[in-house]
Amino acid sequence: MTPDVAWPKAFKGGFVRGTEEVRAYWTEQWSEINPHVEPVSFYSEESGRILVDVHQVVRDKAYAVLADEHVGHRFTLEHGLIQAMEVCPLPSSTPKA
Repeated sequence: MTPDVAWPKAFKGGFVRGTEEVRAYWTEQWSEINPHVEPVSFYSEESGRILVDVHQVVRDKAYAVLADEHVGHRFTLEHGLIQAMEVCPLPSSTPKA
C-alpha cells in the first residue's frame, strides 16, 4: 500500500487514510466480525484500476452469517502499490481481462 492509501470502512462506513489507520480499522473490524473474502475473477479497467469479483461471507463472533454475497473490490494502483480500494456493486456484464 502507498503511505496515503485510502481504504473503505465497509463495516462501519466512511474511509481511513494511511497504513496505520488501515491497520487500526482492520484490528477493530476483526475484533467484532469474522469476514472471509475470496477472489473469484479479476478485470482490468481504464486508468490501471483492477476490479475484483469477490465472494464474501461475513459472520459474527458466534459464527452466524451476517452476509453471503458477491461484491466488487476496485483497486487503484500506483507503482505497483494499492493507492485506493473501494467496495462497489458488480456490473451485470464485465468483460474478462
